[in-house]
Amino acid sequence: MHLSLVDNGLDGTMPTELGMLSSLDRLELRGNKLSGTIPTEMGDLVGLHYLDLNYNGLDGMMPTELGMLSSLKRLELSANNLSGTIATEI
Repeated sequence: MHLSLVDNGLDGTMPTELGMLSSLDRLELRGNKLSGTIPTEMGDLVGLHYLDLNYNGLDGMMPTELGMLSSLKRLELSANNLSGTIATEI
């Protein structure tokens, strides 16, 4: 399943319920106004191949749970306000 909500002006935090979309293989939320941290529940999307969160206002550290995404081929996080180091799990 592919979910693309690119450039929609979405604001607020990323819902933790996204982690319940177990059949998701591609998630594109680029170019919105999302804020807050990346939910740790994103690590539950084990079938995810592509995650694009570019050009939002996300902050905090990249959750180590993203390292559990063993199928992930491409991770796009540029143009946010993330801090800290990239976890070795990723």
